[in-house]
Amino acid sequence: MSSLRAALASRAIERTVAERRAEYETEIQQVLDATYRVIERTGNVDPPLRAILEEAQLSLQGFYKYFDSKDELLLLLLDDGRRRLLSYLEHRMRRARSQDGRIRAWVEGVLAQASHADAASRTLPFLSHQDRLAEAYPEEQQRSVDALVDLLAAAVPSRRDAIAIYHLAFGALHAALREGRTPTTAETEHLVRFSINGAGGNQP
Repeated sequence: MSSLRAALASRAIERTVAERRAEYETEIQQVLDATYRVIERTGNVDPPLRAILEEAQLSLQGFYKYFDSKDELLLLLLDDGRRRLLSYLEHRMRRARSQDGRIRAWVEGVLAQASHADAASRTLPFLSHQDRLAEAYPEEQQRSVDALVDLLAAAVPSRRDAIAIYHLAFGALHAALREGRTPTTAETEHLVRFSINGAGGNQP
């Protein structure tokens, strides 16, 4: 009977922990969404913590229950934006039928982030803070970058090619977002062709 009680108690604990984890994840996502809204509304990619707390209707004590600092929130914001972008790029690349097509899908997908207000507001913070966050959280930042590079690396001859294309595409995206504009068709096509040719493709 004691073993049965122990098993039931263990299940109850696991259920409680799972419920608490789900609750925390929901609340953290609410803070992320509030931060995105503040950034989009104010245009400030490093908004004051006070503004974020007001938007999220969260106390300072509540904030520090989840985050050690605002930089940690920005790091999570960065990772959330990258995960969304990764899912979007994977979807685009699955539809491509050739290596060149997959490179094109990746590059065009990255630059397309400047074409949609929601995507732009989620991408600009990590581009603006990536150097500072990389210094504060080097391993986490590198894992985030590696996920995007690895996706492209499957479509090019070497990972070195993927890294070069990554820097070209995100440099162009950052410039466009900073200037508040969308890359032109000509700019996008030039970068696509340059990337394909640099990776040894046969795109005319």
